[in-house]
Amino acid sequence: MACLFSGRVLIRNNSDQDELDTEAELSCRLENRLVLLFFGAGSCPKCQAFAPILKDFFVRLTDEFYVLRAAQLALVYVSQDSTEEQQDLFLRDMPKKWLFLPFEDDLRRDLGRRFSVERLPAVVVLKPSGDVLTLDAADEIRRLGPACFANWQEAAEVLDRSFLLPEDLEDPAPRSLTEPLRRRKYRVDPAARGVRGRDRGGGPGQEGGAQGGSVGLF
Repeated sequence: MACLFSGRVLIRNNSDQDELDTEAELSCRLENRLVLLFFGAGSCPKCQAFAPILKDFFVRLTDEFYVLRAAQLALVYVSQDSTEEQQDLFLRDMPKKWLFLPFEDDLRRDLGRRFSVERLPAVVVLKPSGDVLTLDAADEIRRLGPACFANWQEAAEVLDRSFLLPEDLEDPAPRSLTEPLRRRKYRVDPAARGVRGRDRGGGPGQEGGAQGGSVGLF
């Protein structure tokens, strides 16, 4: 997973804005976790309405006030803001454990094209392998809240077994009666599975999507 940001800097959304700029630091924060890429902008009214929902979702899964052990979950805010001031203002009240890219990093725009983001807000869920689990989970988060995580984790176990114990690898038993349904629900088109390993460019087929490296549908 860390290879998606290899050679880049991620910043923690805390008061010191600690930088994760080594492979070891990136691996510590991202490896063996489900990673959410949150595409949003402070100037987008729908993003402003969704942000508190996503904040509550994340906090209830990672804050020890709510859970005994934080979920294997990381979130990277991929800003589509037009100014750094807008980005900073948007992040001001968001969780300290969120990560974000520096405003001057062009990867903010490149990721939008790579994952075919056509509207904001959007939440791309990545498996620990870096493959796509779902290209936009925003509506699911609104409907189900933290229960989404159990669905995603189980689907990730089925698809790439990243969460299974070594003794389970040869013949893992079904985790629940709903496992076959989750297998179908989170089946990703083969073209999307390889998105981690290549930049797919400007995304032909987008309806009113990004032009010239920016996401324009708010």
